[in-house]
Amino acid sequence: MFNRLYKKCLILAAHKSSNFFLGLVSFVESSFFPIPPDVMIIPMVIAKKKSYLKIFFIASIFSVLGGVFGYMLGAIFFDLAINVIEFYGYENKVDILKNNLSEGEGFLAWLSILFLAGFTPLPYKAFTIASGLIGFNILIFIIVSLISRSLRFFIISYLSYKFGDLFTEFMNKHGSKWFTILGLLLILIFVILLLILKFNA
Repeated sequence: MFNRLYKKCLILAAHKSSNFFLGLVSFVESSFFPIPPDVMIIPMVIAKKKSYLKIFFIASIFSVLGGVFGYMLGAIFFDLAINVIEFYGYENKVDILKNNLSEGEGFLAWLSILFLAGFTPLPYKAFTIASGLIGFNILIFIIVSLISRSLRFFIISYLSYKFGDLFTEFMNKHGSKWFTILGLLLILIFVILLLILKFNA
């Protein structure tokens, strides 16, 4: 099924209304769809290099809007949300985080996880729904989602624009690994900055 959906997304990337379908895929991927927008972004940018910023913008905005939709699913439709969380095997982690959310460490832990979910190959949809389930601050949720999703899609769009098919080959072989490493490095920098600010306070 995943292979069929993947191929369908590639076909949509070449459609005359590809911008519309990119927005649609970006939206639904943030709440339930299994195929990430990256699948469409790369061939779209290679085909229309001058539009790489527009493609990045569409993917980022609609992905965050889809994340808000996922958040609302978690906040309102409990049974449906739990089914999605259980599918990805995160139910125990959600319970722990919900109990510790009021504490500083619990809040920072979820902040870091949410950023990584938006930036790396982690299932972002599971974390948008979980954020609604645990009642995470929605404004902070939107800000973190906007930063992480925009950063990821800008890197993909720009490198596709700059290197074309070479970047496609790199993503197929090493994309998941390097985005995860980069995401962890960004989190480490963020934590170090927090510690410095706390030390100097």
